[in-house]
Amino acid sequence: MGQSKLITVFCRNNGQYYDVPRGLTLKEIYDRIQLSLPYTCLACVVNYKLEDLGYTVYKPKDLEFVDASSATGMRCYVRTLSMVLARAIHDLYPTADLRIEHPISKGYYCVIQWPHGEDRTLTSTMIAALKARMQEIVDANEEIVVEEKQMDKVIELFENRLDGEQRLFKTLSNPYIRYFRMGDYIDYYADALAPSTGYLNIFDLEPYFDGMLLRIPNRRHPDCLEDAIPQDKMFEIFSEYVGWNRLLGVSNIGELNALCRTPRAFEMIKLAEALHEKKVSIIADMITHRPGGRPKFILISGPSSSGKTTFSKRLTIQLMVNGIRPVVISMDNYFVNRIDTPKDKKGDYDFEDIHALDLDLFRQQLQDLLDGKEVSLPTYNFEDGKRYFLGNKLKIESDNIIILEGIHALNPDLIPNIPRHTTFRIYVSALTTINVDNHNWIPTTDTRLIRRVVRDYRYRGYSARETIARCESVVRGEEKWIYPFQENADAMFNSALIFELSVLKRHAEPLLSQVPKSCSEYSEAHRLLSLLAYVEQIPEKEIPPTSMLREFVGGSSFRY
Repeated sequence: MGQSKLITVFCRNNGQYYDVPRGLTLKEIYDRIQLSLPYTCLACVVNYKLEDLGYTVYKPKDLEFVDASSATGMRCYVRTLSMVLARAIHDLYPTADLRIEHPISKGYYCVIQWPHGEDRTLTSTMIAALKARMQEIVDANEEIVVEEKQMDKVIELFENRLDGEQRLFKTLSNPYIRYFRMGDYIDYYADALAPSTGYLNIFDLEPYFDGMLLRIPNRRHPDCLEDAIPQDKMFEIFSEYVGWNRLLGVSNIGELNALCRTPRAFEMIKLAEALHEKKVSIIADMITHRPGGRPKFILISGPSSSGKTTFSKRLTIQLMVNGIRPVVISMDNYFVNRIDTPKDKKGDYDFEDIHALDLDLFRQQLQDLLDGKEVSLPTYNFEDGKRYFLGNKLKIESDNIIILEGIHALNPDLIPNIPRHTTFRIYVSALTTINVDNHNWIPTTDTRLIRRVVRDYRYRGYSARETIARCESVVRGEEKWIYPFQENADAMFNSALIFELSVLKRHAEPLLSQVPKSCSEYSEAHRLLSLLAYVEQIPEKEIPPTSMLREFVGGSSFRY
């Protein structure tokens, strides 16, 4: 074979260059260079863009092969598993379709969507049959083929499907579109899948409320299933907002895009904002009229960019309507001096560790306030990393409630000696309740990351690349210090708005487009841009100044 027929590829997994024949697939290159990942290779990031292993390489490329131990690889695994479940439903119930509602309990809550006029109860026997059919498909190691055709041809192929793809396709301007085929079954997914069903060695399907839970591998140990954890309160919030979506007449991006092209888009905004305000009011009433007596402390927690600050301000207004005078205490002012901050495994300051707070001072001051004493509140200076006492004093009266907002607010170790009946705990997050279509969900973390990209640039001067670079450490902190305590909440608030991606798009796309194509953060930026490309943009002039979104895009009437 002549030298002219060779190309050079760089493998980021081991830092090695390889000369390989032009025209090999990624799978052939992986086998040829004898790379061995800890777990089964599922796909490959080519020049920082994810491609399936059947992708053919004709030019020099940077390659990074991924398995299920990476976030990218796990998303690929779950998409492939979703297609297997959708295929199993098609085989056993040809007129029905899979709908993946949302992530829950370390898995994905799924329901079967039946044709109009057909109402069937999903039984444990049916779920067991679906699981058995999935296992048959996996054992058969059926090939998953990538196909691409003109948009009008693909729309014809998906005609009469219940899964929402056709609605989505009709709102896109792409001349060609890619889809996947498994035997005679076709499906659409937003990104790469594994080459065949035999790559899926770990999964489970079990009854969950009135649907089923698709269980997936643990990312840190992909040869084991994730432990399913009870999340009854979280499920109730998701169900509530899915009901709201039905009220709005929108359940997927295709329907949202169609609505955004009509004057009814502004009606949707008003209705969604009114539902938010009603929920805040309901939580204020729960606090005011709680059986057993009104609490003294309201503890508000949630992950980054969940809208905790705006929620706290809106809750304050609703409590004042109820005759209560809230006093807000920032937990950030209780940081220890920076030199005393705990460090992570890399030796960097870990500001999300609970011991980054002066717990002794915080606990003592809350107890003193509960006992009717006056306390001198600290002020933390983030520029020099030191805490000062500037004469700010506080003593609570009978009509006062203390609002405390911070990532550790639901952690029982925060204030173990404060009586439980004196506290009311609220979990706030942007729990995305709209999907691209029935099989392609929008992760909650993506919504919050897009919010953070916009906010960090506007208010903190960070580029999208810098925000994405910090994302992994933020997620680690959330997994350790926030998510395990979600179910400790007395109330939950979903700060997501069904139309928010249509508003964030104008702000986020230029920022994400500036991420250099030659850096590792580009892969995530490209993925988020691909998500936003599905969404029809709408103007933000109708969004009220008290909206959760104003915390991120500007124009809020609140002071932050």
